[in-house]
Amino acid sequence: MKEKVTFCAFVTQSLAAIIIAFLTSLTGFVYGWPSYTLANFVSNETLLSHPMSKLEVSLLGSLTNLGALVVTPFIGYILDSIGRKYSAMLFGLPSVIAWSVLCITNYVPLILLAVGFAGVGAAGQAVSSVYISEICQNSIRGALTSTTVSGYFLGLLFTYTIGGRLTYHQVIYVHLSLSILYVLLLAVLQDSPVYLMQKGREQEAARAVAFYRRVPVRSKEVEVVIANIKLQLDPQSANTLLAHEDSSKHLIKAKLKENPKEQSAWAYLKKSESSKRALATVIIVMVTTICMGSIALQVYAEPLFKEAVPSMDPNQCSIYLAIVYVVASLVCSVLLDRLGRKFLLTTTSVGSGILTLLLGTQLRYHWAPHWVTATFIYVFGFVYNLGAAVVPFVLTAEVFLPEVRGLGNSITMAFMWIMNFATLIVFHPIVNIIGLGFTFCLFSVVCFFGAIYSQFCLPETKGLSADEIQLLFQKRPNQVRNNKV
Repeated sequence: MKEKVTFCAFVTQSLAAIIIAFLTSLTGFVYGWPSYTLANFVSNETLLSHPMSKLEVSLLGSLTNLGALVVTPFIGYILDSIGRKYSAMLFGLPSVIAWSVLCITNYVPLILLAVGFAGVGAAGQAVSSVYISEICQNSIRGALTSTTVSGYFLGLLFTYTIGGRLTYHQVIYVHLSLSILYVLLLAVLQDSPVYLMQKGREQEAARAVAFYRRVPVRSKEVEVVIANIKLQLDPQSANTLLAHEDSSKHLIKAKLKENPKEQSAWAYLKKSESSKRALATVIIVMVTTICMGSIALQVYAEPLFKEAVPSMDPNQCSIYLAIVYVVASLVCSVLLDRLGRKFLLTTTSVGSGILTLLLGTQLRYHWAPHWVTATFIYVFGFVYNLGAAVVPFVLTAEVFLPEVRGLGNSITMAFMWIMNFATLIVFHPIVNIIGLGFTFCLFSVVCFFGAIYSQFCLPETKGLSADEIQLLFQKRPNQVRNNKV
């Protein structure tokens, strides 16, 4: 039965999700910034201490991923040590520091160092996803968790827009101000009730539930939510809950079998077959979707448009592309809890494969006018972000039990940053060897592989609790493939 969400609860949880997801907008600022500054950075009239070399240009676009990768293995520990709220605030500080450094220096090594340090904050995307998934009700969890992706694209759109209209230093000041604002806005939110219960702070957890659901602290709804969280965290308490939740008996037995005693996240992951299958699934989905080509368009938007569509202003093309990303991700947030994760991922992967193949052949053979190239880029951006770009982050936030949620997110996001870094590092060398057209044809192969994996290996998690999702990964592979919405 679908969980009912009141209007006040929906508004509160939506606003909280927007605030939390604003961290990914800060990441969008960092990723989009090189796109419109690159021309100046490599010119002899550069504002920097010296024109950037080809190596420095590659580092400018990829060091953010390296900075994120270094910190990502520690995210699980940070989440479980200081909580979701203070972790989110902590990961906002690197952006404040990075833009502060960029305000006062034009020395290229320091600029590269600042961009890399901003990546430390970008690693906080895992924090945002976990935080949002734990404060939202199951029936709207997918839609609100997807704001982490929409927020990123809004950041791209914003920075592309001001990049063509403000001076170099004005852009930096705006980014710095918004980074500070993010940290301040988090102060008005409550921490995750799941984290508070993990720490034995039941009264604070009850207040957090009441805050996000807009109900009295002593209401029956709060009692039920707290009881369900206890069941997730301590399956030994199941006997006290059976009288109220007869339908959960099979979930309780499964969990008791897997986790009879309290243990570390690593120990739990090693013993839990369902958690290991869930981890393998989200890693494969994450790596595959990253290798579909969108990250190259995001970071090198202007240079790509200049080569692909020389008749159009590249900055304006980048702005249009960011608008397409935002619209697609917002539409995706509406469809996620209606059509499901599996359907969206499969169909958008197929669509992305067709479009990257068409784009690749157009870039290689120029069989149509320039406006056709631009059309393919925009349609690919829309289709990809309608599902393939969003679903991996929603899955990562929801498929793990609380015991391994931080660890599972850390491992998955580490793979994401590794693939982002690798893709951006090898993109230019591959283009130089085989050309831009054939490169996008390679992306199409990855898209079709992603569609096949999604259709035959990915279970549907729409509207399910963490315990119910675990049951899907306890089944044999052929049972999972036959799972229906």
